Amino acid sequence: MKKIILAGGCFWGVEAYFKMLRGVTDTQVGYVNGNYANPTYEDVCEEKATHAEAVYIEYNEHEITLEKLLEHLFRIIDPTSINKQGHDEGIQYRTGIYYYDEADRVIAEAFLKKEQQHYRLPIAVELEQERGFFDAETYHQDYLDKNPFGYCHVNFSVMKKDERK
Repeated sequence: MKKIILAGGCFWGVEAYFKMLRGVTDTQVGYVNGNYANPTYEDVCEEKATHAEAVYIEYNEHEITLEKLLEHLFRIIDPTSINKQGHDEGIQYRTGIYYYDEADRVIAEAFLKKEQQHYRLPIAVELEQERGFFDAETYHQDYLDKNPFGYCHVNFSVMKKDERK
């Protein structure tokens, strides 16, 4: 199994979207690449913590590639928006790709370069090595499964039927 962390605004919808993809075996919402360990949701919302809301994703690379995961990320975000997705604003809603494996950095870098050709504005998606991922509180995990009418900026209709589990 391979792993990657993706940030695409509020983590509730991002997790729900990626959980539905064929080849994704596990997801966990949390906070990544901030200024200290084990932040709380309140710390992140009050910007005491500088982490991004993100989704840890484990996937079977024989069923779905990293490039395909990144294509899905770009379907559900505005990659030129800085610290804002949907109605959510703040540093925790920045977009990003946080890798564990150097080979994944190379793939992501090439993907971003290729995608930039499709945008007039610069792509604002961070590309960084994972420097600390901390699970979000239990009530955030699988949030939209527990609260199907909860707020979500993600458009699930962009996922094709044959891409779903």
